[in-house]
Amino acid sequence: MPSRNIRRAAVLGAGTMGCQLAALLANAGVPVLLLDIVPTELTDEERRRELTLSHPEVRNRLSRAGLERALQMRPAAFTAPERAQLVTVGNLEDDLHRIADCDWIIEAVVEDLQVKQGLLERLERFWRPGVVVSTNTSGLPVREIAHGRSEAFRRHFLGTHFFNPPRYLRLLELIPLPDTDPAVVRWVEDVAGRVLGKGVVFCKDTPNFIANRIATFGFLHTVRVMVEEELTIEEVDELTGPFLGRPRTATFRTADLVGLDVLAHVARNSYERLADDEQREVFQLPPFVQAMLERGWLGDKSGGGFYRRTDGEVLTLDYRTLEYRPRQRPRLAGVEAVRNLEDWTRRVKAVLNAGDRAGRFLWRVLSGVLVYAARRIPEISDDLVNVDRALRWGFGWEMGPFETWDALGVREVAQRLEADGVDLPPLVRHVLDSGGTFYRRSDGTLEVFQPAARAYAPVRWPEGVLVLRERKAQGGVVAHNAGASLVDLGDGVLCVEFHTKMNAIGEDIVRMLHQALREAERGFEAVVVANQGPDFSAGANLVLLLVEAQEGNWEELDLAVRTFQQLNQAVKYFPKPVVVAPHGRTLGGGCELVLHASRVQAAMETYMGLVETAVGLIPAGGGVKETATRVAERFPEEVAGDLFPLLRWAFELVATARVATSAEECRKFGFLRPGDGITLNPDRLVADAKEVALSLVRTGYRPPLRRPVRVGGERVRAALYAGLHNLRVAGHITEYDEYVGRKLAYVLTGGDVPEGARVDEQHLLDLEREVFLSLLGERRTQERIRHMLERGRPLRN
Repeated sequence: MPSRNIRRAAVLGAGTMGCQLAALLANAGVPVLLLDIVPTELTDEERRRELTLSHPEVRNRLSRAGLERALQMRPAAFTAPERAQLVTVGNLEDDLHRIADCDWIIEAVVEDLQVKQGLLERLERFWRPGVVVSTNTSGLPVREIAHGRSEAFRRHFLGTHFFNPPRYLRLLELIPLPDTDPAVVRWVEDVAGRVLGKGVVFCKDTPNFIANRIATFGFLHTVRVMVEEELTIEEVDELTGPFLGRPRTATFRTADLVGLDVLAHVARNSYERLADDEQREVFQLPPFVQAMLERGWLGDKSGGGFYRRTDGEVLTLDYRTLEYRPRQRPRLAGVEAVRNLEDWTRRVKAVLNAGDRAGRFLWRVLSGVLVYAARRIPEISDDLVNVDRALRWGFGWEMGPFETWDALGVREVAQRLEADGVDLPPLVRHVLDSGGTFYRRSDGTLEVFQPAARAYAPVRWPEGVLVLRERKAQGGVVAHNAGASLVDLGDGVLCVEFHTKMNAIGEDIVRMLHQALREAERGFEAVVVANQGPDFSAGANLVLLLVEAQEGNWEELDLAVRTFQQLNQAVKYFPKPVVVAPHGRTLGGGCELVLHASRVQAAMETYMGLVETAVGLIPAGGGVKETATRVAERFPEEVAGDLFPLLRWAFELVATARVATSAEECRKFGFLRPGDGITLNPDRLVADAKEVALSLVRTGYRPPLRRPVRVGGERVRAALYAGLHNLRVAGHITEYDEYVGRKLAYVLTGGDVPEGARVDEQHLLDLEREVFLSLLGERRTQERIRHMLERGRPLRN
């Protein structure tokens, strides 16, 4: 077996999936060999350059094109463009022998059984015992792909189904064969979860495995019910998106993103190979979907599918006439009445029980998927947790099917199904006889029903994963308020967990952070600030800021800003380590908290920025002060370097509200320092942050010394003012953009002080607070805040 840390890998096939798998490996720091077939014809450009088919540039053209495609993808496949340096291109004729130097070979060629079998036959001639080989397939039988391979090869072979795009979708379905060495399976699970950041589930070798099997049924079942209940495409997406705990892309926008051709392939594969599936006919494409395929209306890749954008207007397909019309706003009274209920169960049950057409549709769709999933046990998996995780990680569902059964009430759903004349799946009857739920808690431990044993057993969490929900259930809560909790992580580490809407920072969170520092002084060795919601923190609560400003509560606002500044200063100079673990959106005040941490352990998918100028404000929790401080720190105390180039770059970063799109980019922007860490698997982030905190304790952590900050002063400020003026005259920014930018430049350069002056941090904090409050009082800033709250995008007034 290879060592625990993968040294290098190979990806065979540089198509849409193969090039992204190469990027995924490179993002994790793994050198990767990317190979594709040799072209059989020259391009016009190659003929013009008088190249031949034997020229290396021609022979590697397809793999090089795949690499270039990955570099140009949006959303980006690489976390930073320079990661592409880790990818070496080649071809399957000249370079296949180089796979012997790899630890893991991923075959990712076209979904054709004979093509895959033929490539594996060639590959085995160069294969070295001990090297792991996987076939990446979305549903072909892995046992058939491995047919004809030697016993030794098959021991090192398994199926992998990475979900597309692999950087952003966490799911990896592993399909071991009976011959696969268990040590190989454990190695792939470890490397995929720890190094590549994947959420791993184990599947049986059944058509389309777990996630695609259930989700494709769900899509086609939804389409059929839509037609029968006479709903529009917009109404279906309204009911099956965030309202149902699903992504904003809901049903049909997701189909456009995935591609109707891909969905048709999975459906066709299911229909052909699932002769005994009681719902086999559902996998037959409805006539209007078949007509869309024949017309090439495949979704985004073809310019339109269920939705199409024409001259800036979004059009929707009328599936009855196969004509596009202007998008219509859904008018579902029952949904509107409960939309703002945060409790998923209350919200969904209210619609299910309404009895109107929205309720009928949602019941038929949801119950159909729940029954189908229950009937797939043990066919596709013996483990209910696997199924739930597959749908959550692969399709972004808030809850998997068995979690949904529990949320709605297994007995209640079963009774309604029986009233509808539906035979309950055997699994549901066993659960009703055993405990009444698929999941339960026993002495604080989460347990799940085991179908084979008809008993409950603890849920297995991957190694290196620390789940805050489980720590709290087992008595780990130290303190709690409406906005945050203090959770004992063990080993002397205290965690501050946010749980407001979008984890917006308000009084409750600030109070709990202060309490965490007091608790740490008395009885803990370190503090971790982390949560396991979708985002670390979207920043300050803009609604409260706007209300307080409009009511003229300036003393309260001044106190609130001052308190947040004091908190961040206390974090920065706390005598024990405070490790902050950002992930997802980490904006405004969330970013400022990160900037004051002893260390940062960031998820790779962290989107961080000081974005206050987008609503006509400037950072006021120490964000400008820390920006100026980090620029000054680039120069040793005794070196009188010119601050202007770096300050101009930092000013532009904040003034344009630019957001880093990965932890790698956070490091480029200066939000992360050289000693800060990056975690690829978000489930491991809290445990990794805890380990960083303990390592700081073991090595004798000391907080930074308080030092004066060297600032740019009047000369640098004048240069920044001039740049803003030129941008406004050229029409690139508005008059108010310039006004806000000048305020930011004033604070960033230290106010009315000469160039090179040294000021203490409190001086910069006072400037931040004064300017922030003055801008908050401006009519145009309040208009920007209101527009952002209502429209979700900046106003250029």
